[in-house]
Amino acid sequence: MITPRTEALARRLANVQVIPATAFDASGGVALETMQRHWEQLVEAGIRVFVPGAGSAEFHSLTDEELLAVIRAARRTLGDSITLVAPIGRALKSAQRLAAECLEAGADALLVMPLDFPYLSDTGARRYYEALLDSVEAPLLIYKKDDIPSHDLLLALSDHPWLVGVKYAQPDVAGFQRIVEQDAGRSAWYCGLAERYAPYFHLAGAASYTSGAGNICPRITLKLFQALLEGNWNEALRWQRALLPIEYHRAQEKNSYNVTTLKYALRHLGLDFGPPRPPQRCLTDSEIAKLDELLDPILKLEKELAAQV
Repeated sequence: MITPRTEALARRLANVQVIPATAFDASGGVALETMQRHWEQLVEAGIRVFVPGAGSAEFHSLTDEELLAVIRAARRTLGDSITLVAPIGRALKSAQRLAAECLEAGADALLVMPLDFPYLSDTGARRYYEALLDSVEAPLLIYKKDDIPSHDLLLALSDHPWLVGVKYAQPDVAGFQRIVEQDAGRSAWYCGLAERYAPYFHLAGAASYTSGAGNICPRITLKLFQALLEGNWNEALRWQRALLPIEYHRAQEKNSYNVTTLKYALRHLGLDFGPPRPPQRCLTDSEIAKLDELLDPILKLEKELAAQV
């Protein structure tokens, strides 16, 4: 529930929420200096909400210690001008401990990643979410990517004073519209499917959306978001079309190109983020050539926008 304690944060989250990629060095460790240069470039472009270490940033391949190092470095590098959301999940006690440590490291809010457990039920999921909400006592968002948590469970949790909102990542715009209307403003709702779905979810009630493409072309996605805020749908779709080649490339083979597309594309910006960790795929030479061709007009447009400032 959005309360006086969480209202200001909810307003700050109503912006493009970039999931900055995680860089690895030659030895396979987290390359914080490379990431810091990238974060500074994103802030210069206008990005104000960061969710480091989440899905497109290889959450499941990071240790808790690595994630905490990233959160500390982000806060130290970017200061208080940005809103920092830290992902948590996995075993309940581990999630509770990580939540407390992320908040101490400087996170403004927490994102509960999709429940990656067998034998799930709404009954069990409710126990998990309520235990986190009650113990953490900090602004929390729930990431919905599967049938559980159900709409009914999310609506039941909306009354909790620490639940700020939901990152909704199922391609069901009609269902999203229905739950936003049923929620009646108790929580904030965000499109978790990036630019490919952002205009349609915004029309259905999303306050903003998460972005991976914003790693590469932050100014283009900010133009898209501004057009959505203004209700200028033709302009919004124009900017969306500029980004769709990246989004379609990431979505290939059940989104398995998501991470590697972003990490390879960052090389065009002079940043070596290293290959993704297994089990993420790497690109073949022919796939790299195809991606280079795809990126050229998008990066050219991003440069043109940067030159206008």
